[in-house]
Amino acid sequence: MKSIGIIMGSKSDLPVVQKAIDTLKELEIPFDVQILSAHRTPGETAEYARSARGRGLACVIAFAGMAAHLAGAIAANTTLPVIGVPCPGPHFDGLDALLSTVQMPSGIPVATVAVGAGANAALLAAQILAVDDLELAQRLVDHRTTMAEKILAQNRELQEQLR
Repeated sequence: MKSIGIIMGSKSDLPVVQKAIDTLKELEIPFDVQILSAHRTPGETAEYARSARGRGLACVIAFAGMAAHLAGAIAANTTLPVIGVPCPGPHFDGLDALLSTVQMPSGIPVATVAVGAGANAALLAAQILAVDDLELAQRLVDHRTTMAEKILAQNRELQEQLR
């Protein structure tokens, strides 16, 4: 199975990244995690993206806050799918990162999930891998079934409490 690349712009993004890591572990998908910056390590970031396919990555999830150019910098240097995760920051609750991530120029796409949505980014990456992996596709179905069962159990508990 191919793996997922996870890049965070700084260690401060780790709480959001951890949601993706936990989800990928649950789905038994291998991943690689690095701290690289679009602005502070541009050469290393570009090299990571250029070499991603050759290292067996299927897609890259890029986590960044504030100016959040990391996903775009990765996408500019690979034709693999790139998923951008805007991270909450100290000033605008992640709105600045969201706008920086989602407003990509024509020809260099970045799929973008909600601010702080590390788990959804991992699930989207899993869906990309599952296009030709039926076992993974079944694990995704099982994951959704488990989520539904939890909600239905919560509803039953609520109904009991309201009686």
